[in-house]
Amino acid sequence: MMLDFFPDDIKPHIIPKVRGDLYYKCLGCSAEYSIEKLLYVCPECNQVLLIEDRNAKLLQKIPGKVWQKIFDFRKMLKIPALKGIYRYHEFIGPSIPLESIIYLGEGHTPVIEASENLKAKIGLSFFYKNDGQNPSASFKDRGMASAMSSIKYLIDKHLVSDVIAICASTGDTSAAAALYASYLGSSIKSAVLLPHKKVTSQQLSQPLGSGAQVFEIPGVFDDCMKIVEHLSTKYSVVLLNSKNAWRILGQESYSYEIAQDFDWDMKDKVVVVPIGNAGNISAIMNGFIKFYEANIINCLPKIIGAQSEHADPVYQYYLEPDQAKRKFVPVDTKPSVAQAAMIGNPVSMPRVIQITKKYNALARHQQVFFVQVTEQSIMDCQLLANRNGHIACTQGGECLAGLVEAFKKNIVTNKETAILDATAHAIKFSEFQDLYFKSEIPADYKIDPDLNNINQPCLILPDDPMIIPSQKKRLGEKDFKKFVNDISDKIAKRLDLTTSL
Repeated sequence: MMLDFFPDDIKPHIIPKVRGDLYYKCLGCSAEYSIEKLLYVCPECNQVLLIEDRNAKLLQKIPGKVWQKIFDFRKMLKIPALKGIYRYHEFIGPSIPLESIIYLGEGHTPVIEASENLKAKIGLSFFYKNDGQNPSASFKDRGMASAMSSIKYLIDKHLVSDVIAICASTGDTSAAAALYASYLGSSIKSAVLLPHKKVTSQQLSQPLGSGAQVFEIPGVFDDCMKIVEHLSTKYSVVLLNSKNAWRILGQESYSYEIAQDFDWDMKDKVVVVPIGNAGNISAIMNGFIKFYEANIINCLPKIIGAQSEHADPVYQYYLEPDQAKRKFVPVDTKPSVAQAAMIGNPVSMPRVIQITKKYNALARHQQVFFVQVTEQSIMDCQLLANRNGHIACTQGGECLAGLVEAFKKNIVTNKETAILDATAHAIKFSEFQDLYFKSEIPADYKIDPDLNNINQPCLILPDDPMIIPSQKKRLGEKDFKKFVNDISDKIAKRLDLTTSL
């Protein structure tokens, strides 16, 4: 759309201006550092960082209603850099010029209302936000678009060169990192560390297909994470895990999109997310805070973080009601079908603690909650959702199980509307569905398949083995007609079909 057609009050703001006001802030000692350095933890105290905007209050000079109008009209632009998460450029990365922004189709994933049947089964109204419809089929593309755009910015300014990007992953991060790195071509190479035999074959195929160097490591994700952290402190590599504060910035776009999808009305809204490495829940809370402080939304939605009983360190931390007595203790994870969330020592835990405290303070009451769910409920909820028209991964099942648990505990009421995070496409975790349907899920998962949920293909053969067609043996017209009639009759009997009039 031509800018001449835009309303006069938003014309000056439609194409965002670059501002160099961002900086890294340590969550431990509050030290500040330039974003033109490759930093992941504070050099002084080794604590994680957040990216802050020194002039964030300038955003409040534009009325919230005008911001809403700006973002609504930006939908009409055909500028690639503003089609994705950087539609919200001023809130995500105002220091990044449009020419440095990488856009591969990430962001603005659809929000799908649950069917009437599914809503009736759960007892309240809810939606799935299908982040599996991002380019690499997971929400990780949001943070990766931000992190890789920041790297491209440093490359464009000749501040870095010959970049080697590295990450630990349970599958989705490696797919996103490899995809975005491959788009940048020879200026960046990617390497990923995966826990051996703890990533689905579908997820493993993605970084391999994008040309990354893939290393499988004995142990679990937390072990892989310690190795990449060590590499990032000893060698000149770019760390692409959510320890990278740019990842958090990009993932804030999830909350901005929800606000826009619901016409900026967050009253009686509940956002349910799986926790995993805790970067996503931190980003989502931070994003809503930014929009609230800029008067773009008039209230903060309820946030519910869901964790499996097999990987629940954040839930365990918040079991202690006295804030002064809480102590974070990492847990040893057990096998979980919510594989991407099977993390016992989330690197963003300090972010969760600080942002949760601020979120509840701004809301003036508790508005962030954590629930624990069983592996059985995760798998059952995923199958329930997908049998009712969704494409939820096991983490999406974890969210639905979390909503059910929160409803039971009266954390959520049937007067509220929930938005659940389907973090990845169902196909990425289809191996667990296959194991479930074959009743072959290992005992460690503590899941007993329900016979009513099992669905397997049924091979239908003709009575006469001589009329079975194949690519090598095509049937004559008479035999083929016998084959069609025989198979059709058998299928009609299975489906209990009646003869048509």
